[in-house]
Amino acid sequence: MSDEPQPQQPTEGWAPSEPPGEAKKPKRPKRTGWRRLIPTWRMVLGTVVLGVLLLVGLFYLGYSTVKIPPANALATKQSNVYLYADGTEIARDGTVNRENVDLSRISKDAQHAVLAAEDRDFYTESAIDPKAMLRAGWNTATGKGKQSGSTITQQYVKNYYLAQEQTVTRKVKEFFIAIKLDREKSKDDILEGYLNTSYFGRNAYGIQAAAKAYYGIDAAELTAAQGAYLAALVNAPSEYDVIAHPENKKAAEARWNYVLDGMVTKGWLTEAKRQGMKFPTPKETSGADTGMSGQRGYLVTAIKDYLKDNKIVTSEDLEAGGYRITTTLQKKKQDAFVDAVNDQLMDKLDKKKRKVDTYVRAGGAAVDPKTGKILAMYGGIDYVKQYTNNATRQDFQVGSTFKPFVLTSAVENDSTTQDHREITPNTVYDGTNKRPVQGWSGGSYAPENEDYVNYGNITVREATDKSVNSVYAQMAVDVGPDKVKQTAIDLGLPMDTPDLQPYPSIALGTATASVLDMAEAYATLANHGKHGTYTIIEKVTKDGRSVMDMPKRKTAQAVSRQAADTTTSVLRSVVNNGTATAALAAGRPAAGKTGTAEEDQAAWFAGYTPDLATVVAVMGQDPETAAHKSLKGAMGLPRINGGGAPTQIWAQFTEQALKGTPAHDFDLDVQAGSADTGLPSTPSSPSATTGDQDGGTGGKADQGQTQGQTQGQTQGTTQGNTTEGSTTNGNTTTGNTTDGTSTEGNTTSGDAGGDTTQGNTSTGNTTDGTTTEGNTTSGDAGGNTGTTVGPDPQLAATRED
Repeated sequence: MSDEPQPQQPTEGWAPSEPPGEAKKPKRPKRTGWRRLIPTWRMVLGTVVLGVLLLVGLFYLGYSTVKIPPANALATKQSNVYLYADGTEIARDGTVNRENVDLSRISKDAQHAVLAAEDRDFYTESAIDPKAMLRAGWNTATGKGKQSGSTITQQYVKNYYLAQEQTVTRKVKEFFIAIKLDREKSKDDILEGYLNTSYFGRNAYGIQAAAKAYYGIDAAELTAAQGAYLAALVNAPSEYDVIAHPENKKAAEARWNYVLDGMVTKGWLTEAKRQGMKFPTPKETSGADTGMSGQRGYLVTAIKDYLKDNKIVTSEDLEAGGYRITTTLQKKKQDAFVDAVNDQLMDKLDKKKRKVDTYVRAGGAAVDPKTGKILAMYGGIDYVKQYTNNATRQDFQVGSTFKPFVLTSAVENDSTTQDHREITPNTVYDGTNKRPVQGWSGGSYAPENEDYVNYGNITVREATDKSVNSVYAQMAVDVGPDKVKQTAIDLGLPMDTPDLQPYPSIALGTATASVLDMAEAYATLANHGKHGTYTIIEKVTKDGRSVMDMPKRKTAQAVSRQAADTTTSVLRSVVNNGTATAALAAGRPAAGKTGTAEEDQAAWFAGYTPDLATVVAVMGQDPETAAHKSLKGAMGLPRINGGGAPTQIWAQFTEQALKGTPAHDFDLDVQAGSADTGLPSTPSSPSATTGDQDGGTGGKADQGQTQGQTQGQTQGTTQGNTTEGSTTNGNTTTGNTTDGTSTEGNTTSGDAGGDTTQGNTSTGNTTDGTTTEGNTTSGDAGGNTGTTVGPDPQLAATRED
C-alpha cells in the first residue's frame, strides 16, 4: 500500500464544504401574517426624507412665486346699494370711515390691548405660529367654535393685501406674504398697518376712526379700559357693540376682561390698576356721517343683520360689496312713520328746559299680517346722533302689551281658573290690588295694580281694558306660565328673548322683546293665528343677476283661529273703551294693547287693523351713560303711558299708511260665550262672590249679575255713584250715572222670599281721569254679603299699565 493518504469516501448526506471566504449568507426569512402590513424602518425613513424634500421644494416654490402685491386699497371697494320696494334708493355703504395715524399717535395702552387680544407674542415670535394654526384647526374641527390661528402679521396681510374670502388659495398666499413681510418690515410698521386697517364696527376702519366713533376722542387719548374694549371689538365688531346689541353686553364684558387679564399677564398693566377698572360704556353717537344719517343707518343695519342671520350673504361678502339689495320697505309708509313720531313726540320735547326730555327716544315697526313683510321701521331720531336701533334692541320690558298672549294661551289650552271655571273674556276675577296669586308653588307673588287701584270683581274683558295686573298674574298661573311662554314663542317672539321666563310675572311683560318681535307676534293675532316669519328682503342681485334664493316663508297655524280672534275681540274693546281710545283717531277698525315698563322706563302700544300690525315704543335712556331712565315728566306731563304718545303715533301713522285703501272690518270666530254682550262666568267657589239661596229657586245666583257688570263701567270720572241691591222679584238693577250718562248698574241677587241683599258700593276711584266703579256681590238668604277670599303669598310686584 502506498504511504500517501487515501481519499475518504463520502458518506450519505455529505456535501463538500464551501471554500474559505465564500460561505453564503443566510437568507432573511420572509415576513408573514400581520407583519407584512407594517412598513420597515427603511421605508419610514425614506418616506420622511422624501416628504421633507417635497415640503422644502414646495416652500421654496411658494416663497419664490408669491410676491407681495400692492395694497388692496379699500378705495376700490364697491358699494352695496339698498333700495325700497319701489326701487327708490335708501342708501349705499361705499363711503369708508378711516383716518390713518402713525403708531406714535396711538396710546401705548391701546397698542398693548390689541396685542393682548390678538397676538401676545407678536414682538418675539415669527410671522406665523404653526402651533396656533393647528390648535385653531383642531378646535374648529371638534366643534369648539370657529377660531383663527392667524398672527397679527397674517391678519394685516389679509386686511391690506388680500381679499376676505375663506379659500385655501388665499390662506396659502397669506402664509408666504406674511413671512416675506416679516423679513422686509419692522414689527412697529406691521402693527401700525394692522391698527389702521382693522374693522371695529360702526363703519370705522382703523383705531383712530374707532376711537372717534365709540368715545369721541383721538386714538392717542385711549385709556387701557377703552383700548381693551376696542380690542375686543376686533373679534366680533357687530356683536360686541353694547349700544347696538345691549343683549350681548355680558359676552362683550367677558372678552374685555380677557384682554385686560392678558395685559396683566404680559406686564403691560398692573394688577392694582386692573382691579379698579370699570367697563367703559361707549358713546351712543356713531361718529362720522358716511351717508347714514337719519333713518338710513338704522335700516341698513337691520338689513345687514337679516342677511347674515338668515345666511343669505356673509359678512365677508358684504364687505367686498357690489350687491344690490331690494327690501320690502315702502317709502311712503317709512316717511309716514317719521312724520308721526316727529308730530306726536319729538316736536313736543324741550331738551333745554327739561333734562328728562333728553332721555326720550322712540322705536317702531309695521308688518303686513298676511305676508310677514316689514313695510316700515323707525329706528331713532338720527343714526349719527343715536346709534342704537330702537326697533330691534332687546333691553326694554314690553309691559302690558304681553297680556294678550296670556289670554290667547288660556283660550288655546282650554284653561280654567283655580275653581275650575272656563277662562273666557267674561270670566270674573278678583282685581284687588296686591292680591296674592293662588296656585303658584314657586314663591309668593302679589303684584300691584297701576296706581294701586282696587278693582274688586272684574271680568277679563274689563281687566284687559284697564290693564289689571292682579287679574293677569293670576290668569298666567291658571293657564301655566310655561304654556304662556310657549304661546308667545308660537306667535312670534324668539325663543331666546331675554327674561322670557315661566313665572307669574311673565303676564306683566318683564320680557324684553324688541319692537319688531312684538310686531311679528301681533301680526299673527291679526292673521287669525297663522304665523309666518317676517322678512325685510325682496331680492339680492350682483352684476345684474340674482345671487341668492330668499328663504321660503314658512307659515303655520301657531294658535287656533278661535284663540287669536277671541283675543282680537277683547283688544278691540281696549281701543273702543279702554286705555287705547286714542287709537280711534286712525279712523279704522282696530285692536291693540297699551303697556308701560317698570318705573315708567318705556311706554308701548301694540295694535293692528286687518291690514297692518304696528308696534310703537317710547323709551327712556341717558344719552351719556346709556342707562335706562324713567320718562316721568317728559313732554311736561306727569308721565308718558302707553295710551299717550305711543298710541297717538300709532294712530297718525296708521291713518297715513293706509290712506287711499279701503277699510276692512275684522272677521272674527270667537270662543263660545266670549261675546262682549254675554254674561260673565259664574263664580263657583268661595274664592269668588257667590251667595247660596234658600228655597232652591235657582241655586247659584248666576242670573243675578246683568250686563251692567261687564258694560256698566265706563271711562271718565264717576261722581260718587252708589249701587244698591234692592229686590224686585229677586233681581234688581240700579243704573249708575257717569257724567250724566245712564249705564246699566251692577246687580245683586235676593233670595226667593224677597229678602233684600245690599250690594257692595265702590265710589269713583280716579286713575288719570278714569274711574273704576265697584262691583256688587251676591248675598245669601240671611242677608249676609258674599266675600272674596284672597289667599297665598307674594313676590315683589311690578307695576304695569
